[in-house]
Amino acid sequence: MASVRPLRLTSDLAVEELVAGKADRRVSVCIPARNEAATIAPILLRIKRELMDAHPLVDELIVMDHDSTDQTAEVSIECGATVINASSVLREFGSALGKGDVLWRSVQASTGDFIVWLDADLGSFTPEYVTALLEPLLLDEKVALVRSTYRRTFHGEGGEGGRVTELTARPLLKLLFPELAHIRQPLGGEYAIRREVALATAFEIDYGVEMGLLIDISRAFGVDSIVQVDLGARTHRNRPLSELHDQAIQVMRAALSRTPALSVSADEFTRPSINDVADGLAQPITASMT
Repeated sequence: MASVRPLRLTSDLAVEELVAGKADRRVSVCIPARNEAATIAPILLRIKRELMDAHPLVDELIVMDHDSTDQTAEVSIECGATVINASSVLREFGSALGKGDVLWRSVQASTGDFIVWLDADLGSFTPEYVTALLEPLLLDEKVALVRSTYRRTFHGEGGEGGRVTELTARPLLKLLFPELAHIRQPLGGEYAIRREVALATAFEIDYGVEMGLLIDISRAFGVDSIVQVDLGARTHRNRPLSELHDQAIQVMRAALSRTPALSVSADEFTRPSINDVADGLAQPITASMT
């Protein structure tokens, strides 16, 4: 088994040091969003003011809008972000079908050597989320993926939340992929990736995306290419249990389809690597989501 990298705490370096370490490389922050007008502004404003205007760490701030019907796009533009309709990217693959599909298209839409993904409903966001996720990538060429870990809350109470994580994702990792059992928040939406890794990796189209990326990157680049950083306490919009059923199924499918002994196929739920798209080796998904 490959060695496991130790858990890092939040960034030890000042923003100025990270800017220097970035050199001539580019950083993209991409935020998938669907009807997040009520929560996205503080996130965008702090990134724009503190990590773009005050310190040139982030080169592009992109909101990947997935058919919002509220003012998400207008609010995001007012806050200084570039808004891209997810379905307008890689049009030959049809409309964007889910979160993973939006993330997959954000790789094509962005230009950064490093991509930082953030959820749009964070109530606990600080610029340290971005700096902590970037630091391992900037300092160590062997790092492919940086996952966040944190303390979650549920209705304001500490020690709760993460129900799909604790009841589905982590048990699956422990049983089927024990080399990844140390990953504390495998489904969290705050993580960073090296562009060449993202380009070479297939993406699940839905909420199975984080599980799929974790397993596939560990296999292709080694478990020790994945680093965790501790972002402290995390608050966001908690969903009722009734909305978590499909998410749990999608996470399970992503894990089970990567288990050789089980005959579970995820081909119709997976976008190919963008490298395969560029080489003409990929076909659009024709099945609809269920």
